[in-house]
Amino acid sequence: MSTPPVPGLEPAFEVEVLLGPLEDHGVTRAGHRRVVPIAGGRVTGLFDAHILPGGADWQVVRPDGAIEIDTRYSARTDDGAYIHIRTFGVRSGSPEVLAALLRGDQVAPSEYYFRLGVQLETSDPRLAELEHSIFVASAIRDAGKVRYTAYRVT
Repeated sequence: MSTPPVPGLEPAFEVEVLLGPLEDHGVTRAGHRRVVPIAGGRVTGLFDAHILPGGADWQVVRPDGAIEIDTRYSARTDDGAYIHIRTFGVRSGSPEVLAALLRGDQVAPSEYYFRLGVQLETSDPRLAELEHSIFVASAIRDAGKVRYTAYRVT
């Protein structure tokens, strides 16, 4: 009887997302809702592209303080191909660390957990292979930006 292969991780691309000011929407039926506009940025690696302004991170802050991440934004390559990027994940840590990140303080990435699933979508046939893989990422929250390294799950 055969067994499924054990997945591995291959470095795929680096992302730097520039953020606008956080919008605190207060407590809704879904929970404590925050929206963080995406102002731009860059993707390098399997594809190189500029992140376009206009997307956002629609966050829910859970009662335990952990933040559910739900982003949607677009990027465009220099030759005009569009890539829709969606991430979903969790950022968690001690209340003190999460408060420091919210203030924009520099916090060592080892002090908190910030992991993402990444989905890519494109109509460009040259980039179609991006839609045939699963990506996961390890992220860092800096003042005014998020950086992450995405890995293709083999």
